[in-house]
Amino acid sequence: MQSDRATPPPDILDALRRMGLLAAGATSTPEASTGEASIGAASTGPAPAGAAPTGEALIGGVSSDIWRIDLPQGPVCVKRALAKLRVAADWQAPVDRNLYEARWMRRANAAVPGAAPALLGQDAASGALAMRFLPPADHPLWKDQLRDGHADPGFAAAVADRLVRIHAATAADPAVAADFPTDAIFHAIRLEPYLLATARAHPDLAPQLAALVATTLANKRALVHGDVSPKNILAGPAGPVFLDAECAWWGDPAFDLAFCLNHLLLKCLWTPHAQAGFLACFDAMAATYRAGVAWEPADALEARVARLLPGLFLARVDGKSPVEYISTKADKDRVRRVARALLAAPPTRLDAIRQAWTEELAT
Repeated sequence: MQSDRATPPPDILDALRRMGLLAAGATSTPEASTGEASIGAASTGPAPAGAAPTGEALIGGVSSDIWRIDLPQGPVCVKRALAKLRVAADWQAPVDRNLYEARWMRRANAAVPGAAPALLGQDAASGALAMRFLPPADHPLWKDQLRDGHADPGFAAAVADRLVRIHAATAADPAVAADFPTDAIFHAIRLEPYLLATARAHPDLAPQLAALVATTLANKRALVHGDVSPKNILAGPAGPVFLDAECAWWGDPAFDLAFCLNHLLLKCLWTPHAQAGFLACFDAMAATYRAGVAWEPADALEARVARLLPGLFLARVDGKSPVEYISTKADKDRVRRVARALLAAPPTRLDAIRQAWTEELAT
């Protein structure tokens, strides 16, 4: 269904001008209508030369305003970081994270061409960036596929392969660290809302969760995406494409793997008939990633992932960003039982977590 067209906010148009993507003389068109659209709504085509382009406000993100804008040279996607995220909790985040997202996209595409959309420009003044728009018709969201029960271990392995190659390439070039002085941003939008907020909800586990924060901060080894979630991965015709690297950080690559594996476990409650497929995806991702670890002993990295994952598991029901599809007390309690037990007796292998969750699902 086609949505109403809208004129993007003036400050976003100004950012496009500063990026050199929009002519200086383009002005607002009075006939443009307002409204929002979901990702993938049909376009009526670019605006005439000299007129302000129209576009569609894309819904779904909690941390940025996101627009598809039809420029004379073709459609682009523009993101502008928000200072206060769209969640129930009071969650503030620095808007300069947008600069580091742009840098992550460049580094990721240098390591694995096509791993991120092509970056077209970045405007520090507004906290906006522009990237190539990838049509949803041939770039569906992985999250939507998982919701529908399409659990493909081959695609999960491809996600892990691209992720570990980005980590390996950047770990081999520690000079990358200088471009990502983002400890404060990563703490504000990952460690505090996930692990430390969960510690406040479970004070008896606060020492274990604080220790996870300390360990994560202490292992600075590679360029981390920070939000490797199925909602931020497109299933493109040439392989997975990573979006939304707002949390980009020079730090512990274990975080990226744990963050994504966590979602595969949680999806077992969202689409129960596909549980076996989700667990197969978990296995494929873990094995493929481990096989590509070259910058440190694979056992050491897996141990950090295995210890961190239960904390993130619990965070998705009791942190500042709970997943929307686990809504009943019964399902939340299933997550709590498994996560609390694993935090109390930390595993060092991922198969121990898989086994604990499989046993819970069987009850």
